Amino acid sequence: MKYVFLGEELGARTEDTTCYVDGRVQYGRLAQTRGFLNGIERLTKGALTERIAIMCSEGEPLNCHRTVLISRVLTQHGAAIHHVHGDGWVESHTSAMERLMAKFGLAEPELFRTQAERLEEALSRQEDRIAYVNQESHVDRTADV
Repeated sequence: MKYVFLGEELGARTEDTTCYVDGRVQYGRLAQTRGFLNGIERLTKGALTERIAIMCSEGEPLNCHRTVLISRVLTQHGAAIHHVHGDGWVESHTSAMERLMAKFGLAEPELFRTQAERLEEALSRQEDRIAYVNQESHVDRTADV
């Protein structure tokens, strides 16, 4: 077993200020940074010869940026992802995304939106809930109301 720290590359609390809007990390912006892309490349190359686990302290994978951001990008690269829950239950990424859509009432087929579009909305809504907020640069929009 080996441990490689990739928090600088794949962490959710980036120091790159271009990834923030009103103090909140924007995963889409973070996913386009050179550091993040280098981290993804290291994971995909490592997976060719090693079995990789990306660790987190969250018991519920849906509450972690590794599911909402990193797994999303890795699946776009063709990686098979499984999430280990706090109780040891192993769940496929597909099943986790189905649970995420159900969480926001987006699991049922719709006439005008595809499943992929509903999934994007669910991921965006979850990102709004879990993304890191830098309190020093956060703008509280409710303070003026």
